[in-house]
Amino acid sequence: MTAAQRVLLHPTTMGLLLQSLFLLLLFVLGFCLHPAAAFPKGCYPSEEEGLKTFRCSNAQLTEVPRDIPNDTNKLYLDFNQIPFLPRDAFQDLPLLLELDLSHNAITRVESGAFQGLAEHLHSLDLSSNRLVSVSKDAFSNLKAKVNLSNNPWLCDCRLQELIRAVELAADSSGGIVCDSSTQEEHVGKAFLQVIADTDFCNVYKKTTDIAMLVTMFGWFAMVISYLVYYVRQNQEDARRHLEYLKSLPSKQRRSEESSTISTVV
Repeated sequence: MTAAQRVLLHPTTMGLLLQSLFLLLLFVLGFCLHPAAAFPKGCYPSEEEGLKTFRCSNAQLTEVPRDIPNDTNKLYLDFNQIPFLPRDAFQDLPLLLELDLSHNAITRVESGAFQGLAEHLHSLDLSSNRLVSVSKDAFSNLKAKVNLSNNPWLCDCRLQELIRAVELAADSSGGIVCDSSTQEEHVGKAFLQVIADTDFCNVYKKTTDIAMLVTMFGWFAMVISYLVYYVRQNQEDARRHLEYLKSLPSKQRRSEESSTISTVV
């Protein structure tokens, strides 16, 4: 028996060798199984320019994945079928710098959808979705540059407030076009070009003020009409009563005329 064989047959050496093989097997299994168990199909982590990146591009997702590493710096969810962004959709990603949600089917962004991202996020891409109208509150305290181009926007006061509340990404403003509008002549035009001449919020305020004035005038006219009707009706009743009194004998007539005059006065 050689010296090497004697070392291998030593109980301590065999124990250490088996333990090492067991740990190696656990490491290999963990490395192979973890990504499949934790990440949605079509998603994978990587590192780009020293930043931790998580890509789910064209992964046929219908919602924002939940098992995204919380140290992710760049998140790509583009070219999927995500229909809306719920409240706190990204609350577990405090280090996120870039978020790409372009080319989805997003029609609704709930208030608080980007809650927790205000500190670090500097780029948010929502281009090429199905956004028609979004409240400015959905982007509350967000400092990121936002791309809102290529969506079927309704050009109204709500969109005007949104545009004034966010910082638009460079060269993206021209892609915010009126697909529909409260004023037909604006359809097909770039929104920033439209609001250079039209203040949607002031137009809305003026319309509301006019409606209130019309309502108040209507009530005032009703009150006046009722008062006129009331006075005329009383005058007619008094006239009829006086005519009736004239047809009575003189003594009874004088007594009731005094009573009628007192009542009218």
